[in-house]
Amino acid sequence: MSDDTTAPRFRSDVTVELVRSAAADSDVIWAARVSTAGEQSLEAVQQDPEKSKGLINFLMRDRHGTPFEHNSMTFFISAPIFVFREFHRHRSGWSYNEESGRYRELEPVFYVPAEDRKLVQQGRPGRYEFVEGSPEQHKTTTEAMEAAYREAYARYQEMLAAGVAREVARAVLPVGLFSSMYATCNSRSLMHFLSLRTKRENSAVPSFPQREIEMVAEQMEEQWARLMPLTHAAFEKHGRVAP
Repeated sequence: MSDDTTAPRFRSDVTVELVRSAAADSDVIWAARVSTAGEQSLEAVQQDPEKSKGLINFLMRDRHGTPFEHNSMTFFISAPIFVFREFHRHRSGWSYNEESGRYRELEPVFYVPAEDRKLVQQGRPGRYEFVEGSPEQHKTTTEAMEAAYREAYARYQEMLAAGVAREVARAVLPVGLFSSMYATCNSRSLMHFLSLRTKRENSAVPSFPQREIEMVAEQMEEQWARLMPLTHAAFEKHGRVAP
């Protein structure tokens, strides 16, 4: 019989927290003007925000990307391991530190899709779409996942109790297990991530992200937009393409 600390818990959401940032629209202007205005550019941002908006739009439109790299944001993210597998494909401008299953016992928190998660894939590769599943399909999915998670975690606990190393025992755990990490990026690398991991009608380049990583991306974008509203507005205006 599992106690409260080892009984599997199921969730259909993700956690994204901005834990540290040094990111503002003024950083973009400062970097863009340093060759001519130097440190005076920071004062110019404060005195003439409309001019700053125009410069940021110019940089975004003509894809002068490096001024958007002179800032930093660190997010704490808790999501299923299969989300992190996709996340780690983004390497340029990103740094990651994920919790280790070698050095700590992994918590029994697992992903199950919410009722509004589209379950059925239609069409061939490259030309497919997801549509709503039936209540019966959702019930089957939830029951199958929860049963598999319970069995896997029970076997994990069995091996740990027998003295098997954590790095060996963790092999039985599925990719639906929640993990956590710190992810640090700049606005340019974040825009590239968002262009691929969100689906928007105004995107110049269509993208078809898996819903679970899109859930992470949406929360990251919301928090970034508050830090750099002019940069985010220019990103939206010019088709959500990273400069």
